[in-house]
Amino acid sequence: MEIVKETIELQGEELVLTNQRAIYWPALKALILSDVHVGKTAHFRKHGIPIPDDIFKEDLQKLQGLIHHFKVEQVLIVGDLFHAEANKNMAEFAQWRHQFNDVVFRLIKGNHDRLSDRWISRFNLEVVNYLKLDPFLFVHDPQDHKKDAFVISGHIHPGVLVKGKGKQKIKLPCYAVTNNEMVLPAFSRFTGLNSRYSKKNTVHYAFTDNAFFIF
Repeated sequence: MEIVKETIELQGEELVLTNQRAIYWPALKALILSDVHVGKTAHFRKHGIPIPDDIFKEDLQKLQGLIHHFKVEQVLIVGDLFHAEANKNMAEFAQWRHQFNDVVFRLIKGNHDRLSDRWISRFNLEVVNYLKLDPFLFVHDPQDHKKDAFVISGHIHPGVLVKGKGKQKIKLPCYAVTNNEMVLPAFSRFTGLNSRYSKKNTVHYAFTDNAFFIF
């Protein structure tokens, strides 16, 4: 896994964007990501759609690699860690979680995080509806925030549409940044990309496997 980095400054804080769909916040030794959607592949298979489990396993390997690379002390998941009802993928995630018992995992609840408290207790998570860590407010949906805070959110799955020669077009995941918010890309690659989400003066930090592009 090649980790390409783009360091930016927001609200006086240094944040390290990565092409692996997560941010590292050095001041707090925190990894920040959103929309993991654990259980989505198993949910689709349960309903007769043969999605390979490799996607889920690759997401966990990617997260594991980032935790080791940055030597993080906490992981902030800005919503939709889970996807649907309890299933095989979630049991596998609970087992995977045990290797990082010294790392704090905090989940800011998203619209898909609807598991019972009994299931949530298996993952050793701190679960909140929002999280204020100055100078940032972490919420899942960027609409659910006060206008006087700089918000870091998910939910939107932002992307950019890049036009090449002729009729060639490609969508790239991105971090969408304005003067008062940042929307994170979906961590799992088993998600769509919303290339229509763009507020005034948005800067898009798009990325591929080996480079960043700023639009």
